[in-house]
Amino acid sequence: MNRQELIQSILDKKSFLCVGLDTAPERLPAHLQNEEHGVLEFNKAIIDATRDLCVAYKPNLAFYEAIGPKGWLILEQTIQYIGPGHLVIADAKRGDIGNTSKKYAEAFFNQLHCDAITIAPYMGADSVTPFLGFKDKWVIMLALTSNQGSADFQRSTQDQTDTELFEKVILKAREWAGPDELMFVVGATHPEAFRQIRKLAPDNFLLVPGIGAQGGDLEGLCTHGLTPDCGLLVNASRSILYASSGTDFATAARAEALSLQQAMEKQLGQHQITGK
Repeated sequence: MNRQELIQSILDKKSFLCVGLDTAPERLPAHLQNEEHGVLEFNKAIIDATRDLCVAYKPNLAFYEAIGPKGWLILEQTIQYIGPGHLVIADAKRGDIGNTSKKYAEAFFNQLHCDAITIAPYMGADSVTPFLGFKDKWVIMLALTSNQGSADFQRSTQDQTDTELFEKVILKAREWAGPDELMFVVGATHPEAFRQIRKLAPDNFLLVPGIGAQGGDLEGLCTHGLTPDCGLLVNASRSILYASSGTDFATAARAEALSLQQAMEKQLGQHQITGK
């Protein structure tokens, strides 16, 4: 999915919601706990309940790798079930020396047919650039993440300018690729940072975790994060997936996703986001 297709999907659905598929077998509703294909059936039900309300899905690789070999098959089947109408983000947080990164890119882009992959940039350019240059594919680099430990390194300053490390990451990465294939992960738990981030990356899409279970504020995020092309993909995982632990889990998931979509539609209208 290229940039213009993503923007058009946002405008058509009046939504910039990304649903995180962090499906934990132990958190499945009781009636699916002992089902052989319980995780896959759960994912399918969540997708069916939300596909008209979101523009992206983000399977978190750890939840599938933890299942063992069967987990990779579930992941592949989940991606196939999503189909081509949504941006599929492999939340893999990969990043290694060049020849290894190249194989990761081939695995996720050519084999699993994901549209995007999250990348950890700590090892620098030669660990990131092998993911670039794939047609209509995206690299989503970790910049300022939503977890408490982000302060340990990402917000540290290294010189006399008070420039924080995450700011250097954004500026350097923008030398490697343009906003048609490079996004950044910025947590909604850092609302005060979005004004500065938009000065550094005015045109890049931002993948924003931290709304929902982590308590991020959508309105505050939109005030400083929205661009004329929207420029945001806001992820919600647990708040949607586990809105109910009963047989009505899909209905409850839809209600939660609908609430977010309606709030996003309001923000798009207030900020006059037209994609032009």
